[in-house]
Amino acid sequence: MDSGTIFAVASGAVRSAVCVIRVTGEESSGTVEILCGKLPPPRRAVLRRIRAADGEVIDRGLLLWMPGPASYTGEDSAELHVHGGRAVVRAVAAALVAAGARPAEPGEFSRRAFLHGRMDLLEAEGVADLVAAETEAQRRQALRQMEGAQSQVVAGWAERLRRMLAWQEALIDFPDEDLPADVEQALVGDIRALAAELGAAEQDSRRGARVRDGLVIAVTGAPNVGKSSLVNALAERDVAIVAATPGTTRDALEVSLELAGVPVTLIDTAGLRETDDPVEAEGVRRARARAECADLVVHVVDASRPEAVPGAAALLVANKIDLSPAMEGALGVSIVTGAGLGALRCVLEGAVRALTEAAGPAVLSQSRHAAALREAAAALCAADGAVLPELRGEELRAAMQALGRITGAVDVEAILDTVFGAFCIGK
Repeated sequence: MDSGTIFAVASGAVRSAVCVIRVTGEESSGTVEILCGKLPPPRRAVLRRIRAADGEVIDRGLLLWMPGPASYTGEDSAELHVHGGRAVVRAVAAALVAAGARPAEPGEFSRRAFLHGRMDLLEAEGVADLVAAETEAQRRQALRQMEGAQSQVVAGWAERLRRMLAWQEALIDFPDEDLPADVEQALVGDIRALAAELGAAEQDSRRGARVRDGLVIAVTGAPNVGKSSLVNALAERDVAIVAATPGTTRDALEVSLELAGVPVTLIDTAGLRETDDPVEAEGVRRARARAECADLVVHVVDASRPEAVPGAAALLVANKIDLSPAMEGALGVSIVTGAGLGALRCVLEGAVRALTEAAGPAVLSQSRHAAALREAAAALCAADGAVLPELRGEELRAAMQALGRITGAVDVEAILDTVFGAFCIGK
């Protein structure tokens, strides 16, 4: 990405009453003046005619001028609020190109904000997650990340590492000085404590990933116990075919819903039984595979026909309590009458909260965060076992490099395209 002037539609690509077009770059003042005339006072909206290169009026809209560094990108920036018709937007874009600007790449606005120190990588990822948020839990997590809550935690770890490295360098460079006798002992204790903390945070990042990417709940059970009917009831729409014929569901059927503010994929699986039908047998195999990988398994049984229940079932649901009472240890429901469905939803929401909010908000949420934490923790463990002080110092520096990649505090050019390439145009 070069440093030229760029623009993008920031309010979506659909027809709307008002469309916001963002412009940023070192030549943005001259570009905007070609279209709108004299620049207004900073951060004050003014009504202007927007003209093409030949002087023809394209539209009349609002212009906001935001000189750097006090702008989103840290560069001179402007916003054009024009009418949202496609013809208007196309004409304004053509006029901006004629004036020397170019369309922005995905994430280029936020990437420039990162490069100009307006945000770190964690905060930038929070921006992207907030734009993509579809549930309340996703919104809350993304907002915390965008506002720097996670960055502060990582910065605290980095500061502790810097102090450790400073003491280690002192032990290397001044071995004959009168340093306190317990310096090395305290240093080793600090290294072990931080390694344990990073390891715990890496494990906890799975909760953040569940909020960001959603949970998977597999509904299992024998044929004709009401799995598909239960999935339809929880989804509040007919998504699975329901029939009295055993083996109707032969493949895993997925439906998306929201529980406790978290996106959930509910999987209706094939009935678990021994069969000579190769197609149904494949469905049973897939059902067992999905259950093994799911965050939560709901095993459905027929209350009127007791059966042996797999010990691995996380939540046992007895359907058809309108015909027979539920067995001990099962949550009874009736798809026919609706009895127990409200209680089941409450239990599922409680399970979702337990998987995503057990110890408060997760620190980190993406696979690259977890990978960096694992690398940093491994380097600290290596530092703890180092036989020479110089080797311990090198491992501490490796741990700092790994932590720095989370926020972008070190050279991370190799991962910038991955981070910002997932953004939408205009961010």
